Amino acid sequence: MHLRTLFLAAILPVATVAAPKIGVMPKMVGVDYSNAMRIGALAAGADLGVEVVFDGPVTNDPAKQAALVETWIAQKFAAICVAPNDPDAISPVLAKARARGIKVLTFDADAQSRARDLFVNQASPAAIGKALIESMARNVGPTARYLVITGSLSAANQNRWMLEMEKYRQQAYPKMVNLSPTPKAAEEDSARATQIAIDVLKVYPDLQGIFAITSEVLPGAAEGLMKAGAAGKVFLTGLSTPKSMSGYVKSGVCGEVILWNPEDLGYLAVQVAAQLSAGKITNQSKEVSAGKLGSKQIVDRQVLLGDPLVFTKSNIDQYGF
Repeated sequence: MHLRTLFLAAILPVATVAAPKIGVMPKMVGVDYSNAMRIGALAAGADLGVEVVFDGPVTNDPAKQAALVETWIAQKFAAICVAPNDPDAISPVLAKARARGIKVLTFDADAQSRARDLFVNQASPAAIGKALIESMARNVGPTARYLVITGSLSAANQNRWMLEMEKYRQQAYPKMVNLSPTPKAAEEDSARATQIAIDVLKVYPDLQGIFAITSEVLPGAAEGLMKAGAAGKVFLTGLSTPKSMSGYVKSGVCGEVILWNPEDLGYLAVQVAAQLSAGKITNQSKEVSAGKLGSKQIVDRQVLLGDPLVFTKSNIDQYGF
């Protein structure tokens, strides 16, 4: 090699290739559930050598989700993972990202199927619906009189869970009664869920159980039962993180908590996004190797994390999310 070439090679900086950027957006940031997903997403990024940008709105705001996707499109991210607050509102901008060559995944909640490559699903809606109804049956009985407090009436995943709850109830416990077939919506506001729980106790004096089916709504409903003096008298179950519900479960305010592992969900979403953007899998693949989670099947363009978990007094402190 010529001496001048050797000299230039010694003094010039070596060009580096920037790591691919993967955007991960939960429904809202700053709550225990999304904080756990963030831990898993960043861990997967470290395992794979990709840059993970974890960001989102501080409330369940579909417009702010769409605006952030626009920003990530402009920054030419390799892949975008979104948990939509509203599947119809987010789908146009996700379709735009796909048209620009960005790989698009939904996780935790789905958008319109045309707008994404794959959906990383935490657990099948049927399994979630069954787990919730079985919790009520175990603790109140097959003739329980209950109602549901949901996070948002526009959230596709929550609406599907409630549909599956009703289907399973009709099949397994036809004498159970939903006192309010129209669910109460707290708009992912814990304080609002507290007030709803207080109010329904007055409206439905024969109420025996409450389902509160999001991570912010369940602790809010627990606070409502405490304030109304109904803790231990009306059974409470639903979906939230063990960390946020531990005190309520151990004190008997909330009987059981149903959930999957959100750290694993964030980890799986980034694993799938990275391999999709690198061309190692396509949306027609049959399985994906998901690092520490092992191999996961892809069926109908969905990657399933696994079955939901049940947290009780006996095991709730074993989990750190």
